[in-house]
Amino acid sequence: MVENYKEKLKRLMDEYAQFVYRVTRGFPKQEIYASVSQWRRAALSIILNYIEGYARKKPLVQLNFYEISYGSFREAKYLLYFSHQQNFITEEDYDYGTNLSEEIGRMLWTEICSLETKIKQSE
Repeated sequence: MVENYKEKLKRLMDEYAQFVYRVTRGFPKQEIYASVSQWRRAALSIILNYIEGYARKKPLVQLNFYEISYGSFREAKYLLYFSHQQNFITEEDYDYGTNLSEEIGRMLWTEICSLETKIKQSE
């Protein structure tokens, strides 16, 4: 079976959340209530808001959830950078997370723009 665009995006978002949980297990203990919890929350928020938006019927409501998902994506992407700068993650994990997040960002932005176009055309 061929994976459709939305299913691929959800799979990548899940992969990113799993990645964040894996790499944050090795963070210093003093970061548990700081960058660890913030990054984990942001990573889960990406996929959870996307799924909730996907489940909504009204396009404007969908768009709102997709935009929240994108905001969480940007937050998580910064925390990836921050964690690398603090030497909390390896270069290999940083490269993997960067490549994965870049693909998610492109795909999610495409979804947002596509939905905005659909909304404008229906006005």
